[in-house]
Amino acid sequence: MSQRNIITLSDVSLVTCMVQRKLADDVIRSAQDVGAQGATVHFAHGVGAHELLGILSVAVDVEKEVINILVPDGEIDQVFESMFLAGKLDTPGMGYIYVTKLEKAATYVHPEVLAELGIKT
Repeated sequence: MSQRNIITLSDVSLVTCMVQRKLADDVIRSAQDVGAQGATVHFAHGVGAHELLGILSVAVDVEKEVINILVPDGEIDQVFESMFLAGKLDTPGMGYIYVTKLEKAATYVHPEVLAELGIKT
């Protein structure tokens, strides 16, 4: 039986961005343009904010897309800024973005990448 190794990543953070529906593709593309590798998207339904902003006569769509991207710590600022701008998050009711430092993450890492990092399998 072959031995299986778990390669853990410790210098990564999770960038989570909630945006209006149909903006996720643009936000992901902008993150990839500055080096992000992939993303996970799921749908959500917001509650509360649309009522508040309705007073200001701002129409807010409560259907949202939530984007999660694992990012190396050295690339967080670029990815964060790119996603913020692509999601138009400086506009009321468009969504929000935050970063969560991860203690440990694991996934498949291609052997060539491991070799470049000097990790023997």
